[in-house]
Amino acid sequence: MTDTFFGIIIDWQLIKDALLLPALILGLSLVVGFALNSFLKHYINTHLDIPQDSALAFFLAAVKGLPRLWCFGIGVYWTIRTLNMPEPVEQLLSYALFAIIVFSITRVAARVAEHVMQIHTQALTSTNSSSTLLSNFVNLTVYSFGLVIILGYFGISIAPILTALGVGGLAVALGLQDSLANLFAGLHLILSKQVCIGDHISLASGETGEVVDIRWRYTILKTVTNNTIIIPNKNISSVILTNFDSPSPHLAIVIPVGVSYDSDLEQVERVTLEVARNAMQEVVGDSGETIGEPKVFFHTFGDSSINFDVILHAKQLSNKNMLKHVFIKDLTKRYREENITIPYPIRTILQDK
Repeated sequence: MTDTFFGIIIDWQLIKDALLLPALILGLSLVVGFALNSFLKHYINTHLDIPQDSALAFFLAAVKGLPRLWCFGIGVYWTIRTLNMPEPVEQLLSYALFAIIVFSITRVAARVAEHVMQIHTQALTSTNSSSTLLSNFVNLTVYSFGLVIILGYFGISIAPILTALGVGGLAVALGLQDSLANLFAGLHLILSKQVCIGDHISLASGETGEVVDIRWRYTILKTVTNNTIIIPNKNISSVILTNFDSPSPHLAIVIPVGVSYDSDLEQVERVTLEVARNAMQEVVGDSGETIGEPKVFFHTFGDSSINFDVILHAKQLSNKNMLKHVFIKDLTKRYREENITIPYPIRTILQDK
């Protein structure tokens, strides 16, 4: 009884001695990894002016958060190479080391691909974000390749898994027809570049707003009243859509105006164009040299006025309401100073005697 008890104590002591050094090595490697990761995070936060398309920006985006994993992998490798451990433990650590290497490579590849998408999106839409749907799709594809490699190294055949997924996928597809329709509609919207993050769109069904994100099932719009509209992707792809940022965010704003028949039309045109230029300069910061000169077109002899359209130009949709506000206010004031009359509608009613 006593011999058995002391034998257990001795065995436990041997196990503890055998595991103490690997634990210290792995713990030290994690400490170094956390320290490097904190330094990297601090460097990124203090160097926000790095060009997004530079090699340094690609490197920082790719390795963010990975020093901990790499240092842990070095600790595992050091443990395998320097310590004489039982074969099952050594084999387990070898599997863990291989998984760490493959996962880190796929992580870097996924982040580089996502960073490239962000740069491409920023070049197209002047925004620094890509859609959740496309980011998730790219990450899922890259990580799937990494998982297949890891399973192959572990000796796990993926053929039965693919067969089971194929049979089960058919049943899932039949039950999730609407969800899959929204998924592929979202991919079509992104890949065809019909809609990008940051675009201002208006649907024939009446919904209008800025595209905030495109996800697996739906697209999120933000309205001018700071509310969100959730629209299924298939609805957007199947309805008539106006994109105010495609092919260019510059837009023309048409404002109808009418003046009295007694007005000097040459004076009306000169004063109106002057007010229009000043309004564009105040709101947009451009009086017409870059985005287009304002124009006046007389078009109708109305019942009580000569009607014309004033065409103003804005750099983006968000300038529209303020530009109209400033122009109408300034034009009314200037017309009063120039004695130009904007007549009221007049109707003459004759009564039979």
